[in-house]
Amino acid sequence: MKQPTLIILAAGMGSRYGGLKQLDQMGPNGETIMDYSVYDALRAGFGKVVFVIRKDFETAFKERFIQKISDKIATDYVFQELTDLPEGFEVPEGRTKPWGTNHAVWAARNAVNEPFAVINADDFYGADAFQVMARYLKNLTSDSTNYSMVGYPVTNTLSDHGTVNRGVCKVDESNQLVNVTEREAIGWKNGEIVSEKDGEKVPQDAQVSMNFWGFSQYYFKQTGDDFRAFLEAEGDELKSEFYIPSTVTKLIEQNKASVKVLDTTAQWFGVTYKADKEATMKRIQEMITQNIYPEKLW
Repeated sequence: MKQPTLIILAAGMGSRYGGLKQLDQMGPNGETIMDYSVYDALRAGFGKVVFVIRKDFETAFKERFIQKISDKIATDYVFQELTDLPEGFEVPEGRTKPWGTNHAVWAARNAVNEPFAVINADDFYGADAFQVMARYLKNLTSDSTNYSMVGYPVTNTLSDHGTVNRGVCKVDESNQLVNVTEREAIGWKNGEIVSEKDGEKVPQDAQVSMNFWGFSQYYFKQTGDDFRAFLEAEGDELKSEFYIPSTVTKLIEQNKASVKVLDTTAQWFGVTYKADKEATMKRIQEMITQNIYPEKLW
């Protein structure tokens, strides 16, 4: 039985945050959120981590991160590049925006040979989330379409310092995902969770996807096929993005995959905005005090 791989999406621009938050120091000894994710994944039984980064980020990433962990767990990294497209497609003139999270996953297709999980670099998912995901993936065959996702209560994923985008999940009585609807610019307003963009309300008991997914290797083929369809339909739009939830929802609706929503006792938190950093550092210190994490990870 192969150990699963962890893909960390670390190519984001960090525009709302105002910098490369992937390398921002959050722990007492300079640890990043990615350090804690890798530490939790290693304890949960993951055997390899693959980072998806930008090419102009490579030197800093290797110096400040890869060197710290490469003797603890097998590591690799790949680039998310605009020009990495299926045969027959080209980048439209004027396009500078990355193609989105699902393109980032697809960018890792040649570096992963076992069932894998996908996470964001700037989200703190909690140790139990990695445990439940690792258990699920260890029983997944390479051609399985029985995927998984860790769900979090929407009320625990909002920022005090601005609106956020969240994939709001519809889940059936068997804890199977029905669909994911991307809600942009949501936040508290007069005691309700509302999208500033379209005025739509989000139920306060809703579960959301924080991009913690579990897939078999077969997903690379499925997402490659959907990427071609996306490019044919929206590839000429300079700001269109190819999201994981949109492909997953299509696969569910077409009966080409199922997604088990995994329960976790872990508490999510993250740093969408610069002002979120102080609260994140405080929570990490509290967990160190509670002996959940050592003072120095590596």
